[in-house]
Amino acid sequence: MDVIQNTLYVLTQGMYLRRDHQTIRIESDGKTHLSLPIHNIEAIALFGHIMFTPGVLDLCANQGVPITFLKESGRLIARVDAPVSGNVLLRREQFRKADSSQATVQIARNIVAGKIQNTRALLLRTGRESRDEDDTQTLKTASSLMANILQRLARADTLDTIRGYEGEAARAYFQVFNQMIRKQQDDFILKGRTRRPPLDKVNALLSFLYAVLLHDCIAALTAAGLDPNVGFLHADRPGKPSLALDLMEEFRPLLADRLVLSLINRRQVASKNFLIRDGGAVEMNDDTRRTIISAWQTRKQEIVTHPLLEQKARIALLPFLQAKLLARHIRGDLPDYAPCVLK
Repeated sequence: MDVIQNTLYVLTQGMYLRRDHQTIRIESDGKTHLSLPIHNIEAIALFGHIMFTPGVLDLCANQGVPITFLKESGRLIARVDAPVSGNVLLRREQFRKADSSQATVQIARNIVAGKIQNTRALLLRTGRESRDEDDTQTLKTASSLMANILQRLARADTLDTIRGYEGEAARAYFQVFNQMIRKQQDDFILKGRTRRPPLDKVNALLSFLYAVLLHDCIAALTAAGLDPNVGFLHADRPGKPSLALDLMEEFRPLLADRLVLSLINRRQVASKNFLIRDGGAVEMNDDTRRTIISAWQTRKQEIVTHPLLEQKARIALLPFLQAKLLARHIRGDLPDYAPCVLK
């Protein structure tokens, strides 16, 4: 178990959460490992086979503490929230814009532009740090392609065209991802982007961090009074948090991808701590998950200057700030949604 920034992460399989008045106890085999007052917890994330009593669910619902259920790989399964709060008028306007092709194109185009700009910045940054001239040139070429896609994206006037440019940029980016891995190159090789299940160690790391990032984006949108399930870039589907997936796009290269590269290049993760299941699925062990969560939270405490607001903020607050900016745009207070692009 880890409690970081008031989020309780339960990663050890077989744990059991019980309610003891206004406290949550985490147990296994009749032994209490951790006891936390509910007022010290803002969210709970359960990975894998973790159980809890109805009393825990009742306490969390009454105190507004969401419980997120994820597979051991980090894939989001479900989320239980307290009754929805916030301005119903804001959500109604969100639904109207989601039904408007013009509004949808405008927001989706800016979301994809933010993702590509942050992707290009990561390529250029890593290229400058590389000591291999071939890798440097490969990354420069990919960043030039990103610049070209951005120019074409600016003229895109349909959602299908925007999604096409996003897909083109993603394919080009993952084709050169291995050139950004400087250490443990024989152990960590991206063999194309695979998700369900991840079929190599790099994909396992990416999928896990994307799931954790999605958890944060859902929380940010909920706090802003928006419905995380009604998006603009991603199509609506039952059980799919489309708007949260929209919001996380600009943060994938900025937070998740950059951290994966750091974990590998700094040797904070090791090949021996990954398991290959029947069928080729790759999973990480509990120690590796804890390492990732710890590094994730450390990264989120770093201070950056928000490019639009021009104020210093912890990285952890960026999804919340962006959710508020999106809400302001939906209400009509801002003419456009401006994604978070850091240099």
